[in-house]
Amino acid sequence: MLAERPTLAPFLDHEKVNISTGKRSGLTIIVAVHSTKLGPALGGCRVWSYGDWSEALADALRLSRGMTSKNALAGLDLGGGKSVIVLEPGQQLTGELRRNAFLDLGDAVEALGGAYLTAEDVGTTAADMAVVSELTEHAVGLPADQGGLGDPGEYTARGVYSALRETLRRTHGTPDAAGRKITIVGLGHVGSALATRLAGEGAILTLSDINDQKQALARELGADWVAPADAHRVPADVFMPAGVGGMLSPRVIDELDTSAVVGPANNQLAEADGAEQLAARGILYAPDYLVNAGGVLYLGAKDDSIEDRIARIDAIGDTLARVFDEAASQGITTVEAADNLVNALLRK
Repeated sequence: MLAERPTLAPFLDHEKVNISTGKRSGLTIIVAVHSTKLGPALGGCRVWSYGDWSEALADALRLSRGMTSKNALAGLDLGGGKSVIVLEPGQQLTGELRRNAFLDLGDAVEALGGAYLTAEDVGTTAADMAVVSELTEHAVGLPADQGGLGDPGEYTARGVYSALRETLRRTHGTPDAAGRKITIVGLGHVGSALATRLAGEGAILTLSDINDQKQALARELGADWVAPADAHRVPADVFMPAGVGGMLSPRVIDELDTSAVVGPANNQLAEADGAEQLAARGILYAPDYLVNAGGVLYLGAKDDSIEDRIARIDAIGDTLARVFDEAASQGITTVEAADNLVNALLRK
């Protein structure tokens, strides 16, 4: 029996989707440009292992749509796009293969003639962007010693912190994290930065990651440790997804023991009706593509001073307040409220 092939339906709201085989690395590279309505599409490159190329394509499509929303809500003159370098399960991107993969990405980005700007994402670094920049000028987030702005992770964390404070204000009457039970799942650069800051402010933390070596950070911060599969069941004031997407499945949402969800992970909702399920359970949800916009505000607001960029990042909580207010007044989910704001911005 022939394997079922993906339909064209997922492509229909995208301006351009390019799938190529890198001439140096032999790896599949996908670049998805969702929208350039507001400007060139900005979105990072993700390096990840997938069961097959169709899974990678679905990921690129979802992520690029999210970038359109993220950049619009951030007030940037940028559209949304994403790229993916596809690895086979267990494959490692190291040495010459890594360099060749990012040179191949440079070719793919350059072929779009400026319609897409790439940057760091999961599995990539500022050094990788420097390799991409050897073949295209359409890469941002280069190392600081090469004239770039470096890794935006700390600014992503700063924006998430702003969103967390607004969420706590709505659920508990004060934005202060002291004494609040907060679970963070995913301790990469952003999740670790949030954990460190919140521990310093007196939050009661439960931490989790697929990498057991991250337990050292939990010990250092005096936090509890739990396996990722059990983290959502730990009673918490706020649950913070900070790893890969799709964590909030129908089962996980049904079992969540929390008042609110706010975190930096992309595509947190595994199903389209996840926002409705959260609302039905009385769990306040902060849409991820608004919460995690600090990194693109840092990299994408190229005409702003660093001080102005930081001010815009710190205002993410103010935008989230508008979304919460709209959802409450209209009797809709926070995702619907955020999407309505995005659509209004795209119609201008």
